[in-house]
Amino acid sequence: MTEVSSLTGRLLVATPALADPNFDRAVVLLLDHDEEGSLGVVLNRPTPVDVGDILEGWAALAGEPGVVFQGGPVSLDSALGVAVIPGGSGGGRAPLGWRRVHGAIGLVDLEAPPELLASALGSLRIFAGYAGWGPGQLEDELVEGAWYVVESEPGDVSSPAPEGLWREVLRRQRSELAMVATYPDDPSLN
Repeated sequence: MTEVSSLTGRLLVATPALADPNFDRAVVLLLDHDEEGSLGVVLNRPTPVDVGDILEGWAALAGEPGVVFQGGPVSLDSALGVAVIPGGSGGGRAPLGWRRVHGAIGLVDLEAPPELLASALGSLRIFAGYAGWGPGQLEDELVEGAWYVVESEPGDVSSPAPEGLWREVLRRQRSELAMVATYPDDPSLN
């Protein structure tokens, strides 16, 4: 098997050519990527469900909008917490209940008492489900041109306007990729 260069912590931005409706204009934060496969969460799919409706103790710590996000089409009955810890990108000790994924971004143990992390959290998002790829599957999709791979920023996790994140992430790229942000929602209307 060929060696896989880890994309953990990077963003997958759906290309306009990606036909899967689960990922139409999706921005996926990769939480794990290795030779065994990949796992991430879609950052721009808010649901109408309040965090307090499913995880009452975490509701006060969830960023705006305080709703659950659909992290992807896999295991929609499970919840993942992704949080940014200010200053968490350094080599210091991580707070209990938080595991660093990349830089200041990490996973929250939702079984832990929320008070354990309350003072350390900069932002928190709760995701129902996740996006997953088996060994080599994501690499195949990258070769097919389904995704752009770009650097993430801690603010991507807590964007106050998640519906506009696809365009925002593309617009900040310093290449011709920034032009893709202007791609119309329905090119047939052009």
